Amino acid sequence: MLAILDYEAGNQTSVRRALDFLDIPCAITAEPNALLHADGVIFPGVGAAGQAMAELSSKGLDAVLSEVIRSGKPLLGICVGCQILLDYSAENDTRTLGILPGECRRFDPTWTDEDGRNLIIPHMGWNGLHRKQECALLNNVPLEAEFYFVHSYFPVPSPELVLATTVYGQEFASLFGRPGLWATQFHPEKSGRPGLTLLANFHAYCKEVVHAQ
Repeated sequence: MLAILDYEAGNQTSVRRALDFLDIPCAITAEPNALLHADGVIFPGVGAAGQAMAELSSKGLDAVLSEVIRSGKPLLGICVGCQILLDYSAENDTRTLGILPGECRRFDPTWTDEDGRNLIIPHMGWNGLHRKQECALLNNVPLEAEFYFVHSYFPVPSPELVLATTVYGQEFASLFGRPGLWATQFHPEKSGRPGLTLLANFHAYCKEVVHAQ
């Protein structure tokens, strides 16, 4: 079973709906024991980094997430859940979880798109990925596939963690991490077939980890 972290700052219902469509057993939970005993954890998020960190801290879920990572359990962070895996977010000047090295920055409104027009912030809509490293999450995902984005801030992880990038004013990391610990700036649960394939790949990886134990 996959656990979807419930901390009142996420899009848990959308994630559960996508997993239900894939017939993947899942539960929305904030119960530490359930998170630590799930096959894998999905860490979604919408809204602001400061609010998300406040909710996590007030419920003790920041410590639970760190324990999930230390245990080697697979984890997938999505959108704000992706951003606050890093050390710091310029949004609300927030010290974040520090699970992966890096920071989150705001799109600069003076940047321009490929047609020379100032960026519209937030970045909202469909965009593609430029793959930088092999990633199990992208197995059977077409190279030309597009994913759904909605964000005003973007992650800047350590370069060795960047798995795929997207261009909006400038190139930024849209998928980063390492095997078993991944983060997507886009919303796979809202990205149609490519997003469903990514979620199915995450579940398959979780099952492999369980069977290897």
